[in-house]
Amino acid sequence: MSAKKVTEATAIQEDKASQVLREIMAGDPVRIALSVLLGFIIGAIFMVVFNQDVVSSWSQFGSDPNYALSTVWWTIQDGYGALFTGSIYNIDSASFFEGIRPLTETLRFAAPLIMAGLGVALTFRVGLFNIGATGQIMMGLAGATFVSTRLHMPIILHMLVAVLAAVICAMIWGVIVGILKARTGAHEVIVTIMLNYVATSFFTYLLREPNLLLEANGGGTPKSDNPDDSAKLGALLGPEFNLHYGVIFAVLAVFAYWWLMERSTFGFRFKMVGHNASAARAAGIKVENTFIWALAISAAFAGLAAANQGLSVDGGLTASIEAGIGFDAITVALLGGSRAGGVVMAGLLFGAFKAGSSTMQVAGVSPEVLGVVKALIVLFIAAPPIIKAFYRLPKPSIKIVESAQKAKAAKVVK
Repeated sequence: MSAKKVTEATAIQEDKASQVLREIMAGDPVRIALSVLLGFIIGAIFMVVFNQDVVSSWSQFGSDPNYALSTVWWTIQDGYGALFTGSIYNIDSASFFEGIRPLTETLRFAAPLIMAGLGVALTFRVGLFNIGATGQIMMGLAGATFVSTRLHMPIILHMLVAVLAAVICAMIWGVIVGILKARTGAHEVIVTIMLNYVATSFFTYLLREPNLLLEANGGGTPKSDNPDDSAKLGALLGPEFNLHYGVIFAVLAVFAYWWLMERSTFGFRFKMVGHNASAARAAGIKVENTFIWALAISAAFAGLAAANQGLSVDGGLTASIEAGIGFDAITVALLGGSRAGGVVMAGLLFGAFKAGSSTMQVAGVSPEVLGVVKALIVLFIAAPPIIKAFYRLPKPSIKIVESAQKAKAAKVVK
């Protein structure tokens, strides 16, 4: 082979390698990962700027620059080190099982976020924007609380019936949105916002009624009776840990979502409607009915999150038991790209934030920094040009875009 042909072959291989690298760098997973990284970087800046020790050390920068720089480093290390210690593993613990307690807390906090996030992600795939997970969770809590406090059944059966009640009540709330969307054209964003207020007020009303959910001998704050032990989600790793069987329901929900969206006919219809509702209607798909089903199934995932919250408490429930999961689910779905695996990773990240916030506060770092990080991550994901400009990410080549479009079209036809 001549030297010219060798050079041409090498150039072709290098061109292919550069195209592959370009495709990877221009893809959504890289962009999302870089969004998270940039969020943590700006969070570190917040830690430094608003820390009194750092500010005082920099006033002495001229005389002792090493002290100022080391203070900055140790502030960031203490903050994110406390986040790791509180959410992943406590290296100062006496035993391994004691050390993994933070990880179990992360899983406990992540489970309802994942389940509710899957519900929101499903509607994103159908071209809808469901921000009513809060209301659906509240209605699910009403159903689960009524069954777990007013009905008495054998163990396990009682828990399963309470979970089913949460799912059904949440689905009913989702169906209301779907019917209004399909039959009247009402925008799902407005409807879900209003129904969030209705559901929260309705749940609070139920807590105030002695014959419904109110604790029999309660005090001034309305709360429910404690769920029966037979209806509670049992401890998964024993009484030493707070992790319960809710994480099992989260795993099952992830597999159900993946199968629904990637392997079932229903999922095919959902994606067709989300990709192009007019084309789906022309292909014979009943788009309005698809909206109803999508919102109902989305609410069912929120109902699982409600069961996780309502059946895992020791003591009565109050209206605050929802804990902002409904709105965090929107962020989880966005960060996860509405894919099962992505939602799991996003849920674990936000679960780690919740688990580690207390240890960060003990370390002298305001836990609100994590709120800033979460908000920035969502901002960067919602505005891709910011990330592409900051990291100077390449645009996908025309050949890559064309091949991706052909592959997507072939998949839809298949």
